[in-house]
Amino acid sequence: MNSKRLIAGAAIMAATALALTACAGSSTPSSTGETSAKTATSAADLGGMDALVAAANAEGQLNVITLPPSWANYGKIIAGFEAKYPNIKISSANPDGSSADEVAAATAQKGQSTAPDVFDIGTAVLEQNLNLVAPYKVANWADIPADYKDADGKWYYDYTGLMSIGYDSKVFPTAPTSMQDLLGAAYNGKVAIKGDPTQANEAASAVYLAALENGGSADNIQPGIDFFGQLKKAGNFLAVTPTQATVVSGETPVVIQWSYNNLAWGADGGASGNPDFKTVVLPGSALGSYYNQAINADAPHPAAARLWEEYIYSPAVQNLYLASGAYPATLSAMQTANTVDPTVLATVGAPPKSFVQLTAGQATAAAALLKSNWAAAIG
Repeated sequence: MNSKRLIAGAAIMAATALALTACAGSSTPSSTGETSAKTATSAADLGGMDALVAAANAEGQLNVITLPPSWANYGKIIAGFEAKYPNIKISSANPDGSSADEVAAATAQKGQSTAPDVFDIGTAVLEQNLNLVAPYKVANWADIPADYKDADGKWYYDYTGLMSIGYDSKVFPTAPTSMQDLLGAAYNGKVAIKGDPTQANEAASAVYLAALENGGSADNIQPGIDFFGQLKKAGNFLAVTPTQATVVSGETPVVIQWSYNNLAWGADGGASGNPDFKTVVLPGSALGSYYNQAINADAPHPAAARLWEEYIYSPAVQNLYLASGAYPATLSAMQTANTVDPTVLATVGAPPKSFVQLTAGQATAAAALLKSNWAAAIG
């Protein structure tokens, strides 16, 4: 469930917000004293960071899932973890999968060494599967705002972008200025979203954006479902899950997805990107959505899972999120402590003063409505 940049213009802004190996380290929880890594709710429970690192090194592996290298700088983040902890190998499963795929893998592989250790997961799916996660509080827990985390440490926001439209400027020299533009004949067979919105948070967020742009709200996403019904009827909705490769090949010239992903698939992707692929955040109500970090309660490598979270919330990695176009959860604390990279922040720009983000309750209600009405709308 990836790099960072500046988008100029009044209607354009910067983004805000494995194959798993069959072999793995020991699936037996490491322990120090009476507390095992599997039940540790902080590094202190294991005797401190040195003890946590030792336990994670003994496990020797970390299983992550649905983390494409181009998504929010995860390529660099994963490489950085392996460089910092060379005794721990990261196995990255199903990089193009959805939040629902994370849950399916954790459920199907429970008790196996290949099960995911950690989740990077959308709120609606997480809220339906809180039984799968284990509480843990990172050392700089206080840097995460109170409303960005579960009080008991079951989940914590990590980063957000803004929902945006990526478009191939060679095909469309003029940027779309509204969702209604996408209903035009020029967009026939050209508009894609990131998968099934009943399964993937990013795809669902495209529907939420359409709702906001068509008279709906966070409490009423039906206008978004109706819009995609119209898009399908017009022949403009493309039933292909876009990737960086499909953007480069021209198969998916218009993609509605998080700004940091559209940015990474364009010129920011270097040789792997499409230099003509541009990103626009529509004027009006901006839509953001923090993803959540959480630890699998049945993690086969529980110490490595907890060490990963400590690493993720370090200023170095929070700055890597920022460098991708995704605003990290601890940004405010980093600005206060002067640990934010000033050059990157200046390039990206300040976070938007406000944007719409569905609450857990709204996301759950929206997911239920999508499950009921999506198939009929685009069938």
